[in-house]
Amino acid sequence: MRRVEFVPGSVARPLPDDSYISDSEEAFLVSFPQDYRDFLKRHGGAIPVVGTFVADSHEWAIDRFLCLLSDYRDNPLGCYDIDVTWSQLFDRLGNNPDTLGAEMVPIAILFAGDFVCLDYRDSRDQPSVVVWLHEQSECFSPVTRPVAATFTEFLDLVN
Repeated sequence: MRRVEFVPGSVARPLPDDSYISDSEEAFLVSFPQDYRDFLKRHGGAIPVVGTFVADSHEWAIDRFLCLLSDYRDNPLGCYDIDVTWSQLFDRLGNNPDTLGAEMVPIAILFAGDFVCLDYRDSRDQPSVVVWLHEQSECFSPVTRPVAATFTEFLDLVN
């Protein structure tokens, strides 16, 4: 796995522990892959030094990875909390209003307002990684571009 470099001091604190990550999974009715859980505990909310990747014949730029904050209301980085972001986008991140739990979970904000997401629509156990296109998506009609089969494969793409 390629090591992504992050801007010093950009990690959102406090970092989540296993218990808090499990609580978020329970709220979304998903299981985060272990590699992503480990990432959240070390680099949640971090800003990559470069943060570009190529997928679907397009170069994308990561502004910041999202985080899980137990105190998002009182934290200056609370707007980058996964729960906060998902609650603002939930009706545009899924195909079916009757689905229980999240169909896609945002994990990074991209330059110009798109998001990198864990996509659970094809598999509740092994989410793929996609780019969600905010300008093209409508309520219960998300438009995505494939990026990687796993979170680790996604990180390997990031410069």
